[in-house]
Amino acid sequence: MSEDSSGVFETTVSEGVLRVRREGARWLSTGWAGGECRADAADNVSVPEGFDRTDLDAYIAERRRAAGFEGSGPALLTGVELRHARGARLGPVAAVATAGVSNPAALPTDPEDARADRSGERAEQSCGPADASADAAGPDGSETPEVGTVNVVVGTERSLADGALANLLAVAVEAKTATLLAETGFPGTTSDAAVAACDPAGERVAFSGSATEVGACARACVREAVRASLDSRYGEGTGATVPESVADAEYGVATDRRAAVFRPAERERDDA
Repeated sequence: MSEDSSGVFETTVSEGVLRVRREGARWLSTGWAGGECRADAADNVSVPEGFDRTDLDAYIAERRRAAGFEGSGPALLTGVELRHARGARLGPVAAVATAGVSNPAALPTDPEDARADRSGERAEQSCGPADASADAAGPDGSETPEVGTVNVVVGTERSLADGALANLLAVAVEAKTATLLAETGFPGTTSDAAVAACDPAGERVAFSGSATEVGACARACVREAVRASLDSRYGEGTGATVPESVADAEYGVATDRRAAVFRPAERERDDA
């Protein structure tokens, strides 16, 4: 078991479970059984090769017990080993990330060119439950490399208004996306998830946008945590490489559909 209790949120890794803890925190999660809740901790659970469990509530409870963690709260699942987890702290904010990109989700600005480039290969192909990433078997039954996920947990010791907590989640995802684009060329994977948290007992803050202290610190923390996790997973000497495109990846999607654009109707004034 390893632990860091010197920052805004305590972070502990035990038996493949990363726990991020702050007593009485408010959490907002995009992961399994997500939404907003009050809990003392959130967990990021690394799943093994061949993971095929569908009873995720029971599975998460089992993993928490095995790790020696009590209580319940938000939980994310990832195929990335937790030795690649990295955290960052700045001011009133801390973030922890696990990053793997073997299942990239590309968003080309010109879908037609993307289809032509791939020559029909893997059009709109996806893998696995939304945030229950795990290894899968290839067409010939052989094992394939672990499926990636970029999971981010960001928390602040400030007490955030409802809208500010939701915006902190958006700020964290924006920072994750910008970092992944710069480092890998992809905005995310098919199974990314994020959790934002605040301390109701802290100093009250109404806003968390990029120009605020909380927002600016969150952006920096997420950027550094994601970059460090990517470096741990794909850096020099690891033997792992970031796929150059969706076609080169074991799994992934490129959204090559085109939506219809419309202009909102203007309401006519009745001056009578």
